[in-house]
Amino acid sequence: MAINFNVQHALVTGLFTTVLYLVSKVIYNVFFHPLSRFPGPLEHKISRLAYAYRSMRGTLPFDMLEMHKRYGDIVRIAPDELAFSHPDAWQDIMGHQKGQPEFGKATWFYRPAADQAPHVVNEGREQHGRLRRQMAHGFSDKAMRDQEPMIRGYIDILLDRLHEFCEAGTPVILTDWYNYTTFDIIGDLAFGESFGCLQGANLDGWIKGIFDAGRIGIVLQTLSFYPLLKQALLSMVPASMQEAHEKHKKLTEEKMMRRMEKEEGRPDLIEGLLRKREELNLSMDELIANAEILIIGGSETTASLLSGVTYLLLTNPTAYEKLKEEVRTVFKSQDEINLISVNKLSYMLACLDEAMRMYPPIANGLPRVCPEGGAKVLGEYIPANTFVSVHQWALYRREEYFKDPNTYHPERFLDDPSFADDRREVLQPFHTGPRNCLGRNLAYSEMRLILALIIFNFDIKLADESRDWIKQRNFLMWEKGPLKVHLTRV
Repeated sequence: MAINFNVQHALVTGLFTTVLYLVSKVIYNVFFHPLSRFPGPLEHKISRLAYAYRSMRGTLPFDMLEMHKRYGDIVRIAPDELAFSHPDAWQDIMGHQKGQPEFGKATWFYRPAADQAPHVVNEGREQHGRLRRQMAHGFSDKAMRDQEPMIRGYIDILLDRLHEFCEAGTPVILTDWYNYTTFDIIGDLAFGESFGCLQGANLDGWIKGIFDAGRIGIVLQTLSFYPLLKQALLSMVPASMQEAHEKHKKLTEEKMMRRMEKEEGRPDLIEGLLRKREELNLSMDELIANAEILIIGGSETTASLLSGVTYLLLTNPTAYEKLKEEVRTVFKSQDEINLISVNKLSYMLACLDEAMRMYPPIANGLPRVCPEGGAKVLGEYIPANTFVSVHQWALYRREEYFKDPNTYHPERFLDDPSFADDRREVLQPFHTGPRNCLGRNLAYSEMRLILALIIFNFDIKLADESRDWIKQRNFLMWEKGPLKVHLTRV
């Protein structure tokens, strides 16, 4: 009897202590936390669960816009995180700060798995600089020209396959074919071999592993703030999933070994790292991690933007007709279309920029962490170790910075006086500062070349079932449905 009483007493005491701790934590977060002076929804001030719920539900970009509309340029979106929505926030958070430490990458977001090898995106400042210097050669204008025959070869395969659909008279799922093309190109540039997507008309199993890992990554990011729960869930991972992970790892190692056996001086994105591997002290896992991040960053995002700009053009006939006229007037033959000549297409560039504003491939904020000693952002002192972010989709849809923000207007990027008050410097899809995206040149080169050649070769009509295609959820990447179109050979 006494034992039962002691057990009950211990349980009641434990429960009371837990409740007391949680209540005191809530009171502290809401009223006494260093960030308590910043506005935001009450549920986001209390704990990170509300942020995690919106993220895992796929509505975070849209919810962020509503929060900024209600609370202003600075919103507290978690007990220890602030979201900023202002043109100057880019420079304050990511720009060069003379004599000041940089805002580091948030570990919970960029390295959610404990065994994850570091790479150029999530490395510390010094090693990032060394890796970036070696990889920059592969993204230079000269490298782009050297890589053009290979890139054009894959685009020619795409055009051949699309012509086959014209002859068959069947609709094309253009989202798939954009993915096949960008993955084959980046596979060759990162591993020295394509994935065979265009030839096989499907996504390689290795690529599917990358997508699966991306969805799991969101869960791991969320659980980084609840380590005991994270450890418990990881211990329950089924054997089949562990075997798939090991298979993916083995396939990746084999790809890297084949790339290392190829000739030196090959004009791709990994050559600089291989040449300086010993100097950089890179393990095989680190080489692979850098190649994988190149593939993730240089394929799905480009395919998403191509899908987005295609949809936006087809649902805005005036813009589509104007782009067709530009492409087919500037060029008389598709042989004239190359990485240099597409620079003549000023309206096409405006179409792509406006698509990046309305459908940014990375819609959410990529969090940084405030350095020791704190820092000022938008004139406000932000304490050390505070997470900060700029959520792109929400920023680009604010009426304070763009006139008629929910409508597609390429003219806003061509000095049209109707949009003279637009804050075009807001648009930073590749971020800014010393850790901006290395792949800007490659992305623009691919997108302009692919889009110009498709517009030159085909008239395109959106299938009725894809009218609402852009209504999607976002899980770091857009959850794209099939973008179906009808093609007619020009």
